[in-house]
Amino acid sequence: MATLTLPKHTVPFLLPPHTPRTNSPSHTLSIPSKSSHSQFYGLKFSYSSSESIPFSSSLKFSISAKVNKGNVPPAFTLKDQDGRNVSLNKFKGKPVVVYFYPADETPGCTKQACAFRDSYEKFKKAGAEVVGISGDDPSSHKAFAKKYRLPFTLLSDEGNKIRKEWGVPADFFGSLPGRQTYVLDKNGVVQLIYNNQFQPEKHIDETLKLLQSL
Repeated sequence: MATLTLPKHTVPFLLPPHTPRTNSPSHTLSIPSKSSHSQFYGLKFSYSSSESIPFSSSLKFSISAKVNKGNVPPAFTLKDQDGRNVSLNKFKGKPVVVYFYPADETPGCTKQACAFRDSYEKFKKAGAEVVGISGDDPSSHKAFAKKYRLPFTLLSDEGNKIRKEWGVPADFFGSLPGRQTYVLDKNGVVQLIYNNQFQPEKHIDETLKLLQSL
């Protein structure tokens, strides 16, 4: 468990003897000494220390991306689940939904992929293609797609190069790859950017709503 100590409610035993209190706006994150493991939306964290890690209360986490609405995003060529090269310009002439997700087989990502699968006919009716991108390799994507009968393309962004080029923001203190969806029109121009790590199904609702209005 992590314990936050605020300046107006300082817990005495977290302070060393005779340490004067200050009016600093910093907080302290206390980590238990016993080694522990946790899983947060599929990512495992390990830590073992009795240290207290200070961080500033002025630290802000904001959603900002290099690719904005109205932009033509950087082109890419990545391998799909069958090991074939797929380029973004392959989809020119039709709307395309490009969604970045943290990892195959994690709870939120599985829920999101299956929601896209279940609404896939609606995307086809709107004339759109669906493309999922994560840092997993093609073999992982192939197993993921086969297990959940995913009818759309999954691309392997190993090293997260494209994620960085598009400016997809990370979550959870930068430790968790962000979940962000882009809708590009038939000219390759971004018409929607939607970010929501903890409600993966909302990505489907928001993208369909826009596609049906194009």
